[in-house]
Amino acid sequence: MKKFCFIAFLSALMLIISAQCFGQIFSEALHGYVLPVTIEHGDTLPYVMLRELPVYPKITNKKSENFYWKTVRDVKKVYPYVKIVAREYAMVNAKFDTIQNLKERKKYTKKYEKQLLKQYEPTMRTFTLSQGKMMIKLINRELDKTGYELIKEIRGGFVAWWWQVFAKICGADLKDDFNLSTREKDRIIERVITLYEAGLL
Repeated sequence: MKKFCFIAFLSALMLIISAQCFGQIFSEALHGYVLPVTIEHGDTLPYVMLRELPVYPKITNKKSENFYWKTVRDVKKVYPYVKIVAREYAMVNAKFDTIQNLKERKKYTKKYEKQLLKQYEPTMRTFTLSQGKMMIKLINRELDKTGYELIKEIRGGFVAWWWQVFAKICGADLKDDFNLSTREKDRIIERVITLYEAGLL
């Protein structure tokens, strides 16, 4: 009798566990993904768009590999701020469209510059020299204008010249550009950015 009760108890327990498992699987199936479908030769098939993944050959040169990993570090830190620069530049240009008076533009620019410095200068001060150079290069890639041209456009030729002198003293160049056709290092930078944007770094 005890043996029968024990077997009945185990059977009931197994039935409850299996029912819970089935319920869980059924529940997960109900809360799964709704996919678009396509019909081919009378069959209804799920239609899934997979994101494109870039594939690059392995870097075999030790010097290029060192540059690659240094670039990964610098791009991760600098690239989000390059996007901010692009956004802020678009906002300034949009504002300039509404301000025709040159004096008013200068007044607005000085005020806006103070706001930006207050907001971003503490972070910018943590950049290394190589990260500062990377930012100059990526700004050119993003906006198709050098850092020098941007400063000249917004603040005038003398201010641009003064910042260029300062950059040169520090070992940088505001006129540095991004050129994929002639520079191997710029091609490596482009590769890193593509992987970063794809969420692979």
